[in-house]
Amino acid sequence: MKNYTNVKDLGDLNLAVKEALEIKKNRFAYKHLGENKTLLMVFFNSSLRTRLSTQKAGMNLGMNTMVLDINQGAWKLETERGVIMDGDKTEHLLEAIPVMGNYCDIIGVRAFAQFENKEDDYQEKILNQFIKYSGKPVFSMEAATGHPLQGFADLITIEEYKKKDRPKVVLTWAPHPKALPQAVPNSFADFMNEADVDFVITHPEGYELDDKFVRGAKIEYNQDKAFADADFIYAKNWAAYADPNYGKILSKDMSWTVTTEKMALTNNAYFMHCLPVRRNMIVSDDVIESPQSIVIQEAANREISAQTVIKRILESL
Repeated sequence: MKNYTNVKDLGDLNLAVKEALEIKKNRFAYKHLGENKTLLMVFFNSSLRTRLSTQKAGMNLGMNTMVLDINQGAWKLETERGVIMDGDKTEHLLEAIPVMGNYCDIIGVRAFAQFENKEDDYQEKILNQFIKYSGKPVFSMEAATGHPLQGFADLITIEEYKKKDRPKVVLTWAPHPKALPQAVPNSFADFMNEADVDFVITHPEGYELDDKFVRGAKIEYNQDKAFADADFIYAKNWAAYADPNYGKILSKDMSWTVTTEKMALTNNAYFMHCLPVRRNMIVSDDVIESPQSIVIQEAANREISAQTVIKRILESL
């Protein structure tokens, strides 16, 4: 695997999950692959799970790991060509990227949607510049339109906890005080549409996701109907995708919060969320603290999804 930006890069999903679960049994079995190799993680945005899990994954594989936080301790970077650089941005990304490539063997990049220009966000300008100019394999640690390490970890978790061959999995929008990117729900839909699950997306009207991620999945605007007989509930907020409301908050309807009453409509479903989570907006205290909440186990699997991806990239070097 040269680069990792979406579910298709994994190839056969069943084999990818099987490999991930084998790695989970013995995280240091492939330590020789990363010997004398360096992983560089570049963060344009904040992180907790992604930084820790990916760094740990690289270390499990015997790699040296370096972290560059663009917002702290680095020159401010210009990302657009043709700009007269007479402001506070000292260095251009087009010089910075190949320089970074000289110092490492693999690069992970985290760069969120800016919500300033939909076309720029959905063209993944920053991530694709790293792929084009670094000269090294690149994987996404969350980009403007996707979070494939999270989506892979979500699938691994569902495989571990499912009680029937084809579970019903529901992605539900939930209220949030800020406008959040579509990256996590996009990748979750991307993975669920390729997996053997009964997949339903539920959200208020106006929150439809990009068709290339939805790909014909069932859309239900009534959350209660969507929750009926569900085996997994995945809650996440996202801002509007469709023009002219791209990046905007259309609703903060608290009736969409995942509560004990809502979960009672399900088939004793497991509750999932990528974290961090706004309690009593996205989900009630009772639900996230219940035995059916697997958010911590899901977060733990971020190490496993990252390690599987990095292992495959190392094998291709």
